[in-house]
Amino acid sequence: GAGAAAAAGRRALRIGVARDRAFGFYYPGDLAALEAAGAELVFVDTLRDAGLPALDGLVIGGGFPEACLDALAANAPLRGALRAAIEGGLPTYAECGGLMYLARSIRWQGRSAPMVGVIPADAVMHERSVARGYVRLQETEDMPWAGGGAGVVQGHEFHHSSLENLDPGLRYAYRMQRGHGIDGRHDGLVLHRLLASYAHLRSGAGAAWVPRFVDFVRRARAERAGPAMLAA
Repeated sequence: GAGAAAAAGRRALRIGVARDRAFGFYYPGDLAALEAAGAELVFVDTLRDAGLPALDGLVIGGGFPEACLDALAANAPLRGALRAAIEGGLPTYAECGGLMYLARSIRWQGRSAPMVGVIPADAVMHERSVARGYVRLQETEDMPWAGGGAGVVQGHEFHHSSLENLDPGLRYAYRMQRGHGIDGRHDGLVLHRLLASYAHLRSGAGAAWVPRFVDFVRRARAERAGPAMLAA
């Protein structure tokens, strides 16, 4: 009933964090900020876990997925579970290496391996960096988090990969004021409840991403629970 829904609304949000040999670029302050905002962090090993635990949201940070190409590709059960969860509406935030992992494939040193496949594009590694330095991102009306469309976000990018065979109809949360992003003009792919970008953001340093993402996760959980939860 309404009482059970209200109690569920007060419990900690379970937010998964991919942390293993492939993904590990997180500011410690951001992980602490997630917990301070009401999240229980549930660490996910993309190389070994066969499935996803029960989650309200998911963060996949930067890293070196190309260095773990075979192991990531071999874990087909988790790749399938991730795709089903994200396409089913799991609020997800991915940066750089996480963006690559969610693409159809990663190509590196002449080899290509299948990845999660949520993002209709292929990540291709290059010998030289594609972009590095500070970025300024103007939010667009497609930014799914609360307050989207008005703000300017600051962060940085450093990537040797590019996304190729991009679907031209994709929506983006950011227009580039400075930096390269995904295609020189945009960053922050928006699909389902996924926001995936090359930009690395540090919460509180020109980009309050943690409270905004936690709010987004909380609202999504309330929507799934129905009217009683929204009223709680």
